[in-house]
Amino acid sequence: MKVVVTGAAGFIGSFTAERLARRGDAVVGIDNLNDYYDVTLKKDRLRRLERLPGFGFEKVDIVDRDAWQDVVDRHRPERIVHLAAQAGVRHSIENPHAYIDANVTGFLNILESTRQSPLEHLVYASTSAVYGANTRMPFKTTDNVDHPLSIYAATKKSNELMAHAYSHLYGVPTTGLRFFTVYGPWGRPDMALFVFTRKILAGEPIEVFNHGRHRRDFTYIDDIVEGIVRVLDRPPSADPSWRGDRPDPSASDAPYRLYNIGNNEPVELLRYIEVIERQLGRRAEKKLLPLQPGDVPDTFSDVEPLSLDFDYRPSTSIEDGIARFIDWYRDYYPRRTYHG
Repeated sequence: MKVVVTGAAGFIGSFTAERLARRGDAVVGIDNLNDYYDVTLKKDRLRRLERLPGFGFEKVDIVDRDAWQDVVDRHRPERIVHLAAQAGVRHSIENPHAYIDANVTGFLNILESTRQSPLEHLVYASTSAVYGANTRMPFKTTDNVDHPLSIYAATKKSNELMAHAYSHLYGVPTTGLRFFTVYGPWGRPDMALFVFTRKILAGEPIEVFNHGRHRRDFTYIDDIVEGIVRVLDRPPSADPSWRGDRPDPSASDAPYRLYNIGNNEPVELLRYIEVIERQLGRRAEKKLLPLQPGDVPDTFSDVEPLSLDFDYRPSTSIEDGIARFIDWYRDYYPRRTYHG
């Protein structure tokens, strides 16, 4: 297939593009290489990809409607994996406009291009953050998600609504994947595993929010990519059993689906830190703090629909996943940068 992957210099995007290119797909990677975090890390991810046959990269901002449409017109992709976004719950509180631009306007540009150039399947990233104030566990895609706790979550919920509108109006097959706390080698420097590892190695205290008592469904990057690829290969069709008097939010009488994609095994943050300490052979100095604005206390994914439809099962334990990240971190960063 010819596949466009947006956010190809990002964490999930780079692994997804690599997996598709290695299996023989023609992959066009798109990214604007913004400086939300270290651009060097993004460029190094791209260097790994550019060695692969069948992969090509273009620096394009999806917010630029004409530039994005030009990509679609020239490449005529059969499928799109849309992973470009402004990420980060806390950052969205300080910079809400960046999230509307990238996550809403950018997504609208992608949807409009699919209407003008017919597409076999659009797979896009949503987030566990859409569950917001929900407390019934595990989180199910059939749950109501009308109470987001951050503008980031609100923009991702809007993506799901916008995708449904285009699936209904124009028959565009769309699948949204709600990711649950993705981690692993080449991850984002603002994520907990990255921050904790750097500070513990530097002998600095780590900030532990909610006194370490909240739980997260930490999901290893390989398990995420496996789910993305399985979903990409099977575009949704209209669900003939869907009923408007009992609407299921995860399906439709249009070619539209939503799935959770997570480890299905929440871990308390203090336990996660213990595994990091054991892998590093060092104890962390912890600064215990209250829950931060926009954060949710717990996440727990129900992945049964994904398992039933795609035979998907996450398989990486946090012990193995954290060990692989730390091996990568020690190799990628020279010791002199531990205090950076």
